[in-house]
Amino acid sequence: MRRPAPPPLSAGGSGVGSSRDVLLCPTSSQRRRRVRGDAARRGGAAGGGGPRSPRRSGPLGPHACPPALPEPKVTSTMSSQVVGIEPLYIKAEPASPDSPKGSSETETEPPVTLASGPAPARCLPGHKEEEDGEGAGSGEQGSGKLVLSSLPKRLCLVCGDVASGYHYGVASCEACKAFFKRTIQGSIEYSCPASNECEITKRRRKACQACRFTKCLRVGMLKEGVRLDRVRGGRQKYKRRPEVDPLPFPGPFPAGPLAVAGGPRKTAPVNALVSHLLVVEPEKLYAMPDPASPDGHLPAVATLCDLFDREIVVTISWAKSIPGFSSLSLSDQMSVLQSVWMEVLVLGVAQRSLPLQDELAFAEDLVLDEEGARAAGLGDLGAALLQLVRRLQALRLEREEYVLLKALALANSDSVHIEDAEAVEQLREALHEALLEYEAGRAGPGGGAERRRAGRLLLTLPLLRQTAGKVLAHFYGVKLEGKVPMHKLFLEMLEAMMD
Repeated sequence: MRRPAPPPLSAGGSGVGSSRDVLLCPTSSQRRRRVRGDAARRGGAAGGGGPRSPRRSGPLGPHACPPALPEPKVTSTMSSQVVGIEPLYIKAEPASPDSPKGSSETETEPPVTLASGPAPARCLPGHKEEEDGEGAGSGEQGSGKLVLSSLPKRLCLVCGDVASGYHYGVASCEACKAFFKRTIQGSIEYSCPASNECEITKRRRKACQACRFTKCLRVGMLKEGVRLDRVRGGRQKYKRRPEVDPLPFPGPFPAGPLAVAGGPRKTAPVNALVSHLLVVEPEKLYAMPDPASPDGHLPAVATLCDLFDREIVVTISWAKSIPGFSSLSLSDQMSVLQSVWMEVLVLGVAQRSLPLQDELAFAEDLVLDEEGARAAGLGDLGAALLQLVRRLQALRLEREEYVLLKALALANSDSVHIEDAEAVEQLREALHEALLEYEAGRAGPGGGAERRRAGRLLLTLPLLRQTAGKVLAHFYGVKLEGKVPMHKLFLEMLEAMMD
């Protein structure tokens, strides 16, 4: 009669206590044999070179049951992170013939908890790598992490915090996204205790809800993107529109009163367009350069590339609020913006630099003189930009004239891809007429010299285009070098201009 089969060995060859043993109620003789075998193995290990047990070195005996299938090796704690269970240890693969001798049946792998190191870098489908930079920079991480973490941080257009993505049409952080959603879903109305001009920053964004909500709308957050039924579901289909309803655009503005959007037609002064452009003028942007960045021109150029990328987003929202522009076809809007976006950005730099002396204000927190611009890797761009600034300083450009000149620079597109050139010409004529009317009203009766001022302002547009062309050529060269990370939108606009 065949003897009963001995109990199966563990996959690791250890005896009792392994999680892979299948106990079949062994008899006392089997238990004695197992104890003697364990003692022999321990004695061999203590001898430091004794013969290894046949059960550990060779194949299993003829009466041994086949071992259970080995459990897969756990190579990451990501799955435990998802379900919220902290692993106590990582189980090993079955022991190989080269494994160390004398492993005890009670030995296990050392504990590996979730806090043992940073989670591996990951990119979920449809999501960008997180740009907050936490846990980045180690040389042991993958090269993809290093490349992604070197990109400039995209900032919330409302408060300046690090943006988590595009929410309701603009780059924003989670806090401002949730605030905007609560306000729209709850139909909440706020009132400012001050003068409706509170500064909204990361630290002060909770100080005034009224001004925070106003800024959400001003930077382009769309009410149509919020689901009012509070039911989770897919994204809503909605058309982008500016947060401020544009004035109607039936054609060139007449010399008399203008119609105001909404409700019955009303009369308004001829500078209603100027007032509208002042309202939709974007908020100030901050470059927020990293003070820990090493000295050199590459970090400065990367900061400017990130700043230009954010300014493009704001410029698109601003352009859609101009009367007549939003009535163009989508393809014509894209053609116009792709041909003049740098002129709009350069004019903004010049306007911010007007109060300064021989300095360029690329942002509220980034001011460079000519030598500083050269040291930052801009070459001769500093001199070219200062030439434009001095030209506008000589004219003593006013803010009302600036917003009109900026809109005229947008409408002055010479793109060959425009389909409805007549509509663009109509927009240009309307803005030109508004500038003439503003200058006439500013001069008063008998102000012939001031009426000629409009022509002097328009003569700055060729210099603006020439300067913008130099800036484009410089940053396109930076793009070809490939040493500075650039965001996708900025790259697309550069390539559209240089094609």
